[in-house]
Amino acid sequence: MNDISPVLADTIQTLAVFALPLLLGITWHVSAQCYLAHRLGDRTAQMEGRLTLNPAKHIDPIGTIVLPIVCYIIMRLTGFGLLIGYAKPLPINFGNLRNPRRGMMWIALTGVASNFAMAIVWVLVGLAFRLTHFDEPFFVQMAAAGVQANLVLIGFYLIPLPQFDGGRIIFSLLPTKQAFAYAKVEPYTMMILFLLLFTGVLMKFWVGPWYAVGRTLLGLIFSPLNFLFA
Repeated sequence: MNDISPVLADTIQTLAVFALPLLLGITWHVSAQCYLAHRLGDRTAQMEGRLTLNPAKHIDPIGTIVLPIVCYIIMRLTGFGLLIGYAKPLPINFGNLRNPRRGMMWIALTGVASNFAMAIVWVLVGLAFRLTHFDEPFFVQMAAAGVQANLVLIGFYLIPLPQFDGGRIIFSLLPTKQAFAYAKVEPYTMMILFLLLFTGVLMKFWVGPWYAVGRTLLGLIFSPLNFLFA
């Protein structure tokens, strides 16, 4: 029992540290896409009350809360996996867009860009903590978790399968005939995803490299500020 308690306490603490960054990262992503879709001619999000930055409007009890917890527990028990989650289904009717295929691509890219922007915000929060010598461990860890969670989400959203932003980008770029042939993969998307996820292939060969790219870009962006901590 004494061996279990520290593990349980560490699990709860880690989930608490990642809770806000993951929640904001997921809902910010959807919010950004809803706003762009509205600008491009689709008012579905507005009609459904989803044209807002309020996370409560985008939370899916299973995808935003239960799934990340289950994934983290699996990671702790098995040593592999991926901390993932999702919001309520995207309230966008791509057929309403003035240019559906091009609009689909820009909406997908906007969601990814929003997560990178959120990662930048968390870096700034961490820098502010260092400059003010604020060293409360929970909040310092949360700032680091905010960067990590959003870079992982970028890799997750860019998975090149239908239903994901990566798939929508591919669909938008392919010639019409090939695009609709590619879309036929959609019924098998979740099966393929979980196969890649639980074999470790997804993290090693897709999410991991995107995470490394994101860390490199953040390093380049913030390298001019290194003098502050010299």
